[in-house]
Amino acid sequence: MKIKQFEYKPLSHYSYAIISDGKMALVDPERNPIQYYKYAEENDAKIVAVFETHPHADFVSSHLQIHNETGATLYCSAKTGADYPHKAFDDGDAVSIGNTIFKAINTPGHSPDSVTIVATEENKTALFTGDTLFVGDVGRPDLREKAGHMKAKREELASMMYHTIQNKFTDLPDNAYVYPAHGAGSLCGKGMSADASSSTLGNERVGNWAFKNQTEAQFVNHLLDSQPFIPHYFGYNVDINKNGAENLRASLGKIEFRIGENRTENDALIVDIRDEAAFKKNHLPGSINIMAVSETAKFETWLGSIVQPDEKFHLVVDSVENAEEILHRTAKIGYESNVLAVLTIGSNKQEESSHFNVEEFRDNTEKYTIVDIRNDSEVSEGKFFNDAITIPLHQLRENVDEIPTNKPIVVHCAGGYRSAAGASILEKELKIKNVFDLSDDVEDFK
Repeated sequence: MKIKQFEYKPLSHYSYAIISDGKMALVDPERNPIQYYKYAEENDAKIVAVFETHPHADFVSSHLQIHNETGATLYCSAKTGADYPHKAFDDGDAVSIGNTIFKAINTPGHSPDSVTIVATEENKTALFTGDTLFVGDVGRPDLREKAGHMKAKREELASMMYHTIQNKFTDLPDNAYVYPAHGAGSLCGKGMSADASSSTLGNERVGNWAFKNQTEAQFVNHLLDSQPFIPHYFGYNVDINKNGAENLRASLGKIEFRIGENRTENDALIVDIRDEAAFKKNHLPGSINIMAVSETAKFETWLGSIVQPDEKFHLVVDSVENAEEILHRTAKIGYESNVLAVLTIGSNKQEESSHFNVEEFRDNTEKYTIVDIRNDSEVSEGKFFNDAITIPLHQLRENVDEIPTNKPIVVHCAGGYRSAAGASILEKELKIKNVFDLSDDVEDFK
């Protein structure tokens, strides 16, 4: 049994390929399946199975495309209510792939339909735990109150997670490898370890808070406390994954490119992914700046947190050279179907953001309305400016009427990335120019 872990850093997502005797199974594959196809080619293996631990909320899976292109059998819990061709895979079910035996354990808690895949070959055991068991944490229980075939209240799911941790892994050995679907930085949990992408069950029994001796009430209270915010797109992705996503190549092929644009033809939202300096120097009127300037920038998360799943938008890129990559990133959360066109900006000057005098602000903060767009959990640890209005970035568009406009407005986050988006949102929604981005100068005020 040969196991390969694939990582998609912007979403802190792990997917897996398991090869045994020339046959390959996948667990929780991401939207673009090409990397799995290449790995199969390199190892002279045939993809015969895809296991879905649950309908994911934070990314779109390629399971249906892989089924259509390779003939692989899709496995998921019958509780998922999946609308794609599949075989039910629940407690007591097992399938042999090469010399490896895959068994299902129903492990509800993150969702009612979560399963853990137990793969064994000779003396090696591997657990593909999805969003149930992470390194150092367990999955959040509050994502399925409003989405999915099976809805459940967070308290009910937290209780299910307690019983899952107490009972479902009991008969498995300490040396079983634990391969989760996410690591630190994912919004599917709050306390994953940043030190490792996998673990052993023995290590988790010792070091993971969920395995400590505690009452159900103590467990539930800890699990429900201070979970991260829920982006707009999460419920949308659960539904996509339940149905099976459209073929990626076909979906991207529908999107129009426009080179050197100086205007858009309608009032649709404009999402500009360029660096904040380039955006501030020249952008199309009404644009929102959600940067995708590095491989690790959380572009997908913030796109799906700021833009609603049913909202159409134009996508402004810095160069045609990067257009395909940005479209692929947009498709990770299923938003490529929302893109009206991909644009590059023409040479004509459009709109420039107002210049911000940091020193003047430093000496006269009382003359500004300060908007803190950090998350509630960050603000609870302390404000940088006592009089700041606090509205998390993912709620900013819907709550701009809470911000007075009688003073210049300064927007800040914790490090500078989010404030570029926040300032551009207020400039657009309030239709004023005296909106300033504190950017990374916020470090001087902490």
